[in-house]
Amino acid sequence: MMLYLLIAAVWIAADQITKYLVRLNLQPGESIPVLGEWLRILYVRNTGTAFSMFEGNKWITVALTSVLIAVCIVFVIKEAASGSRFIAVCMSFVIAGGLSNLADRLILGYVTDMISCGSFAVFNVADIGVTCGCFFTVIWLLMEMKRESTQEQKESQKQ
Repeated sequence: MMLYLLIAAVWIAADQITKYLVRLNLQPGESIPVLGEWLRILYVRNTGTAFSMFEGNKWITVALTSVLIAVCIVFVIKEAASGSRFIAVCMSFVIAGGLSNLADRLILGYVTDMISCGSFAVFNVADIGVTCGCFFTVIWLLMEMKRESTQEQKESQKQ
């Protein structure tokens, strides 16, 4: 269990440090080009969820994030107990991202976003953790379903 707590703590620290540095050095709307207009640091105060959904509805975003975190904690406990470390690691990233953004919403009233890639929505390190954690969980689940389906086919051929 310590591994999953450590992963979450490191990811939360990375996210909070990058957000702090952006707030310290930029004004909202100000940007620094990294690779021209394709990749830049752009300070945005996001009062919504992903892609600014529910913008200005702090308590809806707090509630949604809290439910997501609770579900992921249950998954970490369940998967860690059953020996599936991969899913527990994936969920640790989702939990870390959710907790870090939740802290921003509760303390600041908004989430600090700063990574801008082309015309895609502006995001932060926490969002990367949530996205990658969910993406790799889905990939794992699809592979697991395929493995189970293959195993069922082999068993039905034996009969």
